[in-house]
Amino acid sequence: MKINLLFTVILTLIIALSSCKKRIKTELVAENTKIISKKPNIVFILTDQWRGSALGYAGNPDVKTPNLDAFAKEAVNFTNTVSVTPVCTPHRAALLTGRFPTTTGMFLNDIHLPAEELTMAEIFKKEGYNTAYWGKWHLDGHGRSTFIPKERRQGFDFWRALECSHNYTKMPYYDNENTTLKYWKKYSPFAITEDANNYLEKHAKDENPFLAVISIATPHYPHGSAPKKYKDMYPTESLTLNPNITENFKERARKELQGYYAHATATDKAIGSIINKIKELGLLENTIIVFSADHGEMMGAHGVKPFVKQLAWDESIRVPFLIRYPNIKGNKGKVVNAPLTTPDILPSLLGLTNSDIPNEIEGENLAELIQNPDPNVDRAALVMNVAPFGANYKDEPYRGIRTKQYTYAVIPKGPSMFYDNIKDPYQQNNLLGKPEFAAIQKDLDIKLQKQLQKIGDEVKPRAYYMKKWGYKFDDSRRAINWWDWKDGKGKVQSPKSLNIYSFKN
Repeated sequence: MKINLLFTVILTLIIALSSCKKRIKTELVAENTKIISKKPNIVFILTDQWRGSALGYAGNPDVKTPNLDAFAKEAVNFTNTVSVTPVCTPHRAALLTGRFPTTTGMFLNDIHLPAEELTMAEIFKKEGYNTAYWGKWHLDGHGRSTFIPKERRQGFDFWRALECSHNYTKMPYYDNENTTLKYWKKYSPFAITEDANNYLEKHAKDENPFLAVISIATPHYPHGSAPKKYKDMYPTESLTLNPNITENFKERARKELQGYYAHATATDKAIGSIINKIKELGLLENTIIVFSADHGEMMGAHGVKPFVKQLAWDESIRVPFLIRYPNIKGNKGKVVNAPLTTPDILPSLLGLTNSDIPNEIEGENLAELIQNPDPNVDRAALVMNVAPFGANYKDEPYRGIRTKQYTYAVIPKGPSMFYDNIKDPYQQNNLLGKPEFAAIQKDLDIKLQKQLQKIGDEVKPRAYYMKKWGYKFDDSRRAINWWDWKDGKGKVQSPKSLNIYSFKN
């Protein structure tokens, strides 16, 4: 009797424990399924003025970017990504809207992106995403140090950012709704990425996915402000100069490259910390990670001084673009040589997340090419500069296309640029008007005109577009006068017919 009773008790315990174990396992499976089945997080790392060639994985013999080199082996590499207009505000507006500068009117620095524009954060919020932004913004147009209230943040809820600053050792920012200007306590790429990592850690187990845009202002000038530890890695005499850097800029180019590469290596370390944090938190297989830049810079190439961009040469327009996505598997480290231009990025992210793509978006959804990378595919990516300003004021406006092999551009007077980028990677031999290339030139011109027809654009002088949108330059600096805001004299200029108004910081 006692034996039977003992047996019954033991059997009951076994069944109970088994049931409990099964229940716990079921709950864990359910929880894991919940995490995996939600839409992927997006971490978009945007850097400033980082040329597509200035990376170790891109074949640069000098610059040290070990973290991004390792990431390139885990991602798909779009080798011919171009900035639609290679300068800050136009690129950022095109990135957030998926629309071209001639459509939005966002073709100058320091103008205001209208609230009416449908943006990346607003679209993903409708898809259930939490949204966060760090660093340089440059889309507000109300002065470079003015507080940006929530209604002007284009759908980003978490906010630690500033319109624009290149003080990397004492970078100012605003913390969400706090109107007091704060300062990052260390070199800004390190400070911003540390803060972003804290956000990732806090929200790793959220039911909703997140869109985190981390906008780092380096390796943009001033190059001399890079940490000494990193500048010491690059003795000027050891640096390789591209053959298209003219003699008058060689000495200066070496000096600037020292700081430029130092910023790049330090920023690479900061980016590496983000990628490692994503791995540490177990988010890698449910997160899309993008690394890119808004434009490059000339660095003395073709006789153009360092810091200058806006031009259609590769030094200016070609930027890095690495993307890693969940279930990438056999596509790790693969290359796509077909060009991608800025408005293509947003619809491609929407495609990768199975999200609806608004009709207003003009860029192409390249999700299929990202998921099935083919180095042999080709397409024509549109680039433009509607109204050159500042250091580029005397340059002609242009429209151009970048294909896998060629760069072709026209100005109001006619064709201006035609390069074979495979045979002539430093673009030293302009093929315009050469009889043996006439058929190719004609084909490129047809491709360009088709791209312009799609968006209702045509190549006209700067004055036409300045008048169309009602913009005014400061005559002395030939740019939107963002500096007047410090004196309370700033004026908002926007493609939306805002009443031009002034107010103090």
